[in-house]
Amino acid sequence: MDRGQPDQGTIRTAVALACRAPSVHNTQPWRWRVGDHSVHLYADPARTVPATDSTGADLLLSCGAALHHLRVALAGLGWRAVVHRLPNPAEPEHLAAVEFVKHEPTAGEVAMAAAIPRRRTDRRRCSSWGAPQAVLSLLEDRAAEEGALLREIVGSRARLELVAAVEQAAAWQDADPAYRWEVRSWSGRHADSDGVPAANASAGAPRHGDVRLREFPGGELADRSDEWEDDGAVLLVLGTSSDDRLSTLRAGEAMSAVLLEATAAGLASCPLSQPLEVAATRERVRDEVLDGLLSPQLVLRVGWAELGADPLPPTPRRPLDEVIEDRGTA
Repeated sequence: MDRGQPDQGTIRTAVALACRAPSVHNTQPWRWRVGDHSVHLYADPARTVPATDSTGADLLLSCGAALHHLRVALAGLGWRAVVHRLPNPAEPEHLAAVEFVKHEPTAGEVAMAAAIPRRRTDRRRCSSWGAPQAVLSLLEDRAAEEGALLREIVGSRARLELVAAVEQAAAWQDADPAYRWEVRSWSGRHADSDGVPAANASAGAPRHGDVRLREFPGGELADRSDEWEDDGAVLLVLGTSSDDRLSTLRAGEAMSAVLLEATAAGLASCPLSQPLEVAATRERVRDEVLDGLLSPQLVLRVGWAELGADPLPPTPRRPLDEVIEDRGTA
């Protein structure tokens, strides 16, 4: 065994945790190749959802989240990841090469790694309690560490514009037969290893306060329907200074950092990519919500789960041997 490198069991454990990352429609659009001294992340074009994600941005965000999950998992296991992003311009599917340096994990790194299996995409109503400003500031710091900016959307005009963009994007996508077929084919799963399980999606198009969430047909998730209490979730927009592939990959890493920190703080969270999947509404968010200063990459909804809410089951993941190629010559 090479004592200067993690053993096979450690690498497989880290990759398994990386595969717990959120992905569009839970498509898990990644592949991993393990070399003698590195792990390589590849996009899996066979798992694209073109009607939903015509530009491939959701796929890159998903893979960026998996890359950050890998970094966090390795740190918790005693290895610092040295990441080379987009290492081969001639091979665009090759998103990252990761090397290892022995490392003594900090308590914070162990806590972040422990948050990976606990994180859920929670599409239910949140309680009326607002998220603490100290936690929101910490989420902003985590995004900044990954090269992105996280903005809480406050003020009536900005929030109205963001909510309107969500509604407009949903209406346009719902009018597209290809989109309706695509989202239905990835929804309401019961025993599959991918897709959105019925147990994790509400029936119909859930609306919490002024925010409409994406509809996943066949959802069976119970959610409180009475309207007497306000939903206290905050809306956050994750943005970058540029809109190239590297920026989107890094935004996925920032999304992972924010979601894991929110999980560690006990908050419920839900990524909302729909308003950025339609060109016109993406431009609306950029110009009217971010004042043209940032390229929007993702909207996030964060708040306290309702008191007494049942724990959500973990969403399924593909068997590790389907997504990883073990040690070779890489």
